[in-house]
Amino acid sequence: MSSPKGSQAQKTRLPSFTRKVPLEVPSPTEKDWSKDDEEDYVFKDPDEELDSLPQPYRMINKLVNLLFDRSWEVIEERDALRKSELSRIRPTVYPPVVESKLNKMPNCMAISQDYVFIGGARGFSIHSLFNAKQIYVWEKLKVDVTSICATDLGSEILIAPVDEIGIVRLFYLYKDGLCLIKAINEVEDTSKQSTCLKMEISQGGDFAAFFLQGAGDIWLDVYKLPKESWLKEVEHPQLSINPKKKVRQLQLNTLDAMTSDNLEMDISFRGDVKLSLPVHIMKIKPPKPVTGTTFKSPLEVFAKIEDCYGLGSGQNHFIRESQWEQQAAVFNASYKKYLDGEWEEEPLSMATFHFLPPGCITATPVDVKSPSGVAYVLGVHWTGSHNFFLYLLNRTLKDKLDPEGVWPCAAPIAVSQLSCSSSYLVLACEDGVLTLWDLAEGFPLGVVALPEGCICQSIHFLKYFLVHEGRNVFPEGPVKSQMKCVVLCTDASLHLVAAQGSEAPTISVLVERPVNHLDEAVCAVAPVPALPGMVLIFSRDGHVHLMDVAKPHIICAFAPPRPYHLAVPWKPMFVVSFHHPCFLLRGDHPDEIKSTDDAKNIQNSLFYFNFEAYPLLENISRNCSIPQSALTANMGFPHELPLEKRCESFLQKRLQKLETSKEKQQDHWTRLRRYSVLLQRENLKR
Repeated sequence: MSSPKGSQAQKTRLPSFTRKVPLEVPSPTEKDWSKDDEEDYVFKDPDEELDSLPQPYRMINKLVNLLFDRSWEVIEERDALRKSELSRIRPTVYPPVVESKLNKMPNCMAISQDYVFIGGARGFSIHSLFNAKQIYVWEKLKVDVTSICATDLGSEILIAPVDEIGIVRLFYLYKDGLCLIKAINEVEDTSKQSTCLKMEISQGGDFAAFFLQGAGDIWLDVYKLPKESWLKEVEHPQLSINPKKKVRQLQLNTLDAMTSDNLEMDISFRGDVKLSLPVHIMKIKPPKPVTGTTFKSPLEVFAKIEDCYGLGSGQNHFIRESQWEQQAAVFNASYKKYLDGEWEEEPLSMATFHFLPPGCITATPVDVKSPSGVAYVLGVHWTGSHNFFLYLLNRTLKDKLDPEGVWPCAAPIAVSQLSCSSSYLVLACEDGVLTLWDLAEGFPLGVVALPEGCICQSIHFLKYFLVHEGRNVFPEGPVKSQMKCVVLCTDASLHLVAAQGSEAPTISVLVERPVNHLDEAVCAVAPVPALPGMVLIFSRDGHVHLMDVAKPHIICAFAPPRPYHLAVPWKPMFVVSFHHPCFLLRGDHPDEIKSTDDAKNIQNSLFYFNFEAYPLLENISRNCSIPQSALTANMGFPHELPLEKRCESFLQKRLQKLETSKEKQQDHWTRLRRYSVLLQRENLKR
């Protein structure tokens, strides 16, 4: 048994320093002392020397301490997050106005005129946009529809659903009749079946392009749509000549009639109507890789080029194969340390294409007459390509397929987007540089660069608006050379890009890249054409917010009623109406995920949100335009006036400033005279 004095001495024992290396007699001079002498000492607690645990308990003790430290860090982080959530001001959350319950799970949606087209199992259905009533169901497929497109043709609607196999079909909806035009890429031999990866229909429905893949090859098919003939053929139908097809169509009509009676439909399938088929006019393949020339002299190169079309594509050149090999050898030698390692497989070359309207941006041949508002140029760019190719649409399959124009960019084009009015085009390169084109006037509005490290993911055009007396308004009348768009980057940051006339474009940050709260990252953006300067923002945590990009700040939020939620919040299924102040959102019931086998009892719903039904947005939606007279009276918007008005206003301002300028001129002249008198006096003194 130890004595109290001894135990007290043990308790007050001070920590000691021990040396890692054997002790030596130090040098008498200070300069010879080791600079790392302090590192040779280790702090040791005397109690640890006596109570040192043997293995494996010492390792267990370290693991327990490490687990405790990390747990405490998690607790502190959650506590800080809880405090920030409590201090955050949450926006008002609005519920949907109408809920539309569906029998089957919807895969895609599209809105045109007053109809909603929903693609799902074995086909698609047509619903009313206002009361969510189901009007018609077309279910003739053995697979599901994965995407659907609806184009407004005026009094008619062109519908293009794509199924899981990749077959795209064209339907024509006129009044109360639905007609099947053609399955574009369907063939009898399944081994030759091609898959539609992407499609685009021109504004007005005059042309359609389909990006297809099959048999190890990819290409772009372009069709001319005879919509004028369709209207005549629907109004004056003719029975099919083939009797077999006639019997099959009559059977389809009988089945659809039974289905129509059961569901009280207002639309019927008209299988007895035979419509003209689309005309195949172009087949565009990816550009060939640039290789060494086979020409022996520059004269052969010029002889190969018949005209100026296609210049800049890099195909006709005078660079030999040996020069390419030398350049590749120099490049590999310079960047050998970066090139060593495993190479990733190159992704499939994809095409992005847009139908461009007539304008000053491309030269139109003399013999080509394009109606007003009808697309006549197809713009295409391929994955990893620097060039944006332009093809005229007034051609046939027999014509030589060469681009009429090439726009080269400094870096590969990553994303491109055409505005809804087809007046503006934005090309975003992989280096983060955006080129803004005014297609109507025929000149670029400017070039703007995203912040460093930001790569463009998607571009969304806004209907041009102004800030008048603290509120956003749409100017009445045409707006020229002025555009605004939002850019969503791959790091979930959101930016606003604005350009007008000869002024340099501006860029501002709307949403910063999330650092602490990754679940709040923006995954989708949708402009709201009915509300000036408003966009819907979808977050990864399933929240839907309405943002005013002019401020910028969150106005309100939208959410389906409980227990519905977004099953895939990072890829929400929604559609925004272009002509009506509303949007539709798919809500998933929790039982939908659990009971996947019993498809009949699954509750699938589409929620209808009407902006005019909410107090905060009612006034914004109804009073969202400003007349031209107010713009003329308000000189805060001189760029919104016509050219003649702007010149007149400029001259009037100059006349008003004429009197003040005369007074300034007289003052300057008086000063000059006084200065001249002083100089004369100085010269006389000398």
